[in-house]
Amino acid sequence: MKALVALSVCVTVVLLASMSLRPDIADSWFFGRQPTPKDFETLREAMVDDQIVARGVRHEGVLQAMRRIPRHLFVPEDQMSSAYEDRPLPIGNGQTISQPYIVAYMTEILQPDGSGTVLEVGTGSGYQAAVFSPLYRKVYTIEIIPELAESAKARLRDLGFSNVEVRTGDGYAGWPDKAPFDAIMVTAAAGHIPPPLISQLKAKGRMVIPVGSPYLIQHIILVEKDQQGNIATKSLLPVRFVPLTGGRQ
Repeated sequence: MKALVALSVCVTVVLLASMSLRPDIADSWFFGRQPTPKDFETLREAMVDDQIVARGVRHEGVLQAMRRIPRHLFVPEDQMSSAYEDRPLPIGNGQTISQPYIVAYMTEILQPDGSGTVLEVGTGSGYQAAVFSPLYRKVYTIEIIPELAESAKARLRDLGFSNVEVRTGDGYAGWPDKAPFDAIMVTAAAGHIPPPLISQLKAKGRMVIPVGSPYLIQHIILVEKDQQGNIATKSLLPVRFVPLTGGRQ
């Protein structure tokens, strides 16, 4: 996952976005003790309640996945104590794991119903693919950085996400052999919407992708394809993501 942080034009959302975990919970990290599984569970509940539900995400399946998936196992060991904070975290190779709210928000936009297939472009640590796992019949995810792809593949396998398939490659081209997809998510900013991804989206499918210059504010774009193959787009939220890399970016 590669989002840097959501930018909001709404004062209320900006205030919420500045919130970290509840102080009584976050303070426990500063006493020099090792966190327990119960600590992580408590932090995860606070993350969902304070960062995600409070900002309007209502899809029950998404909320359940975010409450269940151990986000701290998808970040480097030295970042574990920050895994449930309201911000992106570095995962190596110049990449990040996205802010929890953005993960939930973009997942909800796709309207998952437990069936169908989803393509993720930009595997990162594998966290978004893990969130997708209970929400789709099959998850396909592509990562251009081999080291991240291999570590994500091993992590997802070891944690039991058996319906996720990871591939190393340039996500701009999608995954033609597995297309078409009911949903597509791109987790890095593209200068434009890649035509191969549009062609690999099913009729009545949805794609969510941040579009814009890496040096300016980008926008999350919802792409919808109707039954006749016509495309409609809608700009949803200003954000900052790391750039999509590949030969055509």
